[in-house]
Amino acid sequence: MRPRTLALAAAIAVLPLTAVSLGVSTAQAATAPHATPRVALPNTVNPAVAHSEKKGDVPAEQQISVAVNLKLRNADALDRFLTAVTTPGSPQFGKYLTPEQFSAQFGPAQQDVEKVKAYLTAQGLTVGDVSANRQVVNAHGTAAQISQAFGTHESSYVDPQLQRAFFANDDAASIPADLASVVQGVSGLDNHAVRKTHLAKPNAVTPSAATATPSGMSPAQYTGAYNLNKTGADGTGTTVALWEFDGYTSSDLTTYDSQFGLTGPAVSTVSVDGANYDSAPGQGQGEVELDSEIVRGAAPKATQLIYEAPNNDQGEIDMANKIVADNKASVISISWGSCEPDTTAASMTAVDNAFKQAAAQGISIFSASGDDGSRDCTRSTSGSTVKAVDFPASSPHQTGVGGTNLKVTSSNAYSSESAWSTAGGGVSTVFSKPSWQTGTGVNGTMRTVPDVASNADPQSGFSIYTAGAWQVYGGTSAAAPLWSGYAAQFNQKAKAAGQSVLGEASPRLYSVANSSNYGSTFHDVTTGANQDFSAGTGYDQVTGWGSPVADALTTALLGGSSGTTPPPTGGCTAAQLIGNGGFETGTAAPWTTSSGVIDNSTSQPAHSGSWKAWLDGYGSTHTDTLSQTVTVPTGCASATLTFWLHIDTAETGSTAYDTLTLQANNTTLKTWSNVNAASGYVQQTLDLTSFAGRTVTLKFTGTEDGSNQTSFVIDDVALNVK
Repeated sequence: MRPRTLALAAAIAVLPLTAVSLGVSTAQAATAPHATPRVALPNTVNPAVAHSEKKGDVPAEQQISVAVNLKLRNADALDRFLTAVTTPGSPQFGKYLTPEQFSAQFGPAQQDVEKVKAYLTAQGLTVGDVSANRQVVNAHGTAAQISQAFGTHESSYVDPQLQRAFFANDDAASIPADLASVVQGVSGLDNHAVRKTHLAKPNAVTPSAATATPSGMSPAQYTGAYNLNKTGADGTGTTVALWEFDGYTSSDLTTYDSQFGLTGPAVSTVSVDGANYDSAPGQGQGEVELDSEIVRGAAPKATQLIYEAPNNDQGEIDMANKIVADNKASVISISWGSCEPDTTAASMTAVDNAFKQAAAQGISIFSASGDDGSRDCTRSTSGSTVKAVDFPASSPHQTGVGGTNLKVTSSNAYSSESAWSTAGGGVSTVFSKPSWQTGTGVNGTMRTVPDVASNADPQSGFSIYTAGAWQVYGGTSAAAPLWSGYAAQFNQKAKAAGQSVLGEASPRLYSVANSSNYGSTFHDVTTGANQDFSAGTGYDQVTGWGSPVADALTTALLGGSSGTTPPPTGGCTAAQLIGNGGFETGTAAPWTTSSGVIDNSTSQPAHSGSWKAWLDGYGSTHTDTLSQTVTVPTGCASATLTFWLHIDTAETGSTAYDTLTLQANNTTLKTWSNVNAASGYVQQTLDLTSFAGRTVTLKFTGTEDGSNQTSFVIDDVALNVK
């Protein structure tokens, strides 16, 4: 009789980052040679190391926290899905995934997480929390343990450009070869990278003084100029996540609301890695309050969740993964960043992987493109001589927002707009140009920034209430939350129209911009420049496609008159439709099963990996079920279901006592029995092409009689359409 044991995951408490001082010591032992083959992890040395002065070893006992970032699975299938889900007319358009579905199809497998945890523990590190989407394993230990685990050495440095001390690994991290297929990179081996705000005041040499009454641009002015007041939406029923590395004072936000007659849900804080700055906000307080107040002005009824994280690589990665795993917000607004050349590439990849999950779940992300023009490293190690763009605005899975100088009429209507002279923009050196980035003015093979723009020049800045007084603030920090507020408005309208949320915005915005309706949906900004690029007709690397004409843009995105021709409804995007087909998540979702079906015991081995679905095997009257609902798209030439089946039985003879039936809705596709028992797995193939255009529940039902067990073991299920 089959054993019935449950594999339970241990609950692990979230460990806060340890605050440590940067000491200079020669006590850290040299890294011992490793007996097993190791593989170097590329892009894990902070670029600042090459330009900094080494002062000595980090003390061996100093505590360091790291984030081990795991690779996504089925990368090609994920890329195909992200294209299909944002393409109007595609069978998968707008059919976003839940976090559970994403993890089942594309996230790291639970067994890979366990392998990483086991290695870290064996090296003496304390394993902390694992992100809910299994993409990050956090751990901490002494510098000596960290050096041993990742085959590197931690030293103390001084950055001469910034005149600040930091610690960093001297060489690329490495891991055992058997982890190379699982681990993407390691973050936290240095504490150099700090995200800066993209916030600017007028008259930078002599900052404008705080005042008792507002003097900058009001919500009525910017919502009037961009027609945000003509969409018929106010953000009701939507949620915007604000990505922050500092805190705010609630009374400042309520004062802003009261001044401009705005009402909406109270703002709430979500702590990441134990961070919560609200009791004593720091120098970034103005940034956080600017973000919140601009979103309030654009979409007053939207719920705001302010995520606050430690300002380091690990904090940023953990915040990205927490927001997408929480899946509470349909829009993320980001006003912090760092220049690409001075940011560890492995950390950028880890954040971008979380952005891919956001895109798959239908979450829009808008990021400020920076306030140092095309020389984004001006306030960083590489300096102002380097052409560079800002991350996360350079990620191809979010929308980078540049800056303009906006002029408004006395009746709060749009007058004119020019490029802000220090609006961030240029060419990424990290990310290739995505397939959707096309159109007049788009050139080259690498990702260019920004995608869109709105008011950011502090000379046409916004009235903001912060630190107990009125200020005038600008910066692309103001442009990103304005576009985020627009996205909240759109999502409200889309829901009312029975359509999907905006999701990954850039592919859809570029589609409209490349249509005959471009001139009515965007303000094309054609004058002004930053250091290296000029605004011009169509797309440019200062203002992107321009600023929104919100009501017309909403109509176009909802299909009212986009000027585009969607793909024929009979088109087909090749895809694999079954979620968690190998059961390697260790849980059922998105399958529905009877108790105990998902199993990793060794008495019946899996076809691949460790997990499989084991129906029956009790030797007594029993019924088990396994089912999943999928939609078979129209227009595909074939829909083929495959799976591996092993039948083990104690029955004898040619009578079918115990059976396994597969149904598609109420149609029985095939039945197997104890008579079909074999020593190993046999692949089964069934044609489901006739179910095109229908939502189908595939259900396996295993039934045993009162004696002699029969086990029906299923693994590696796939439904491929093409």
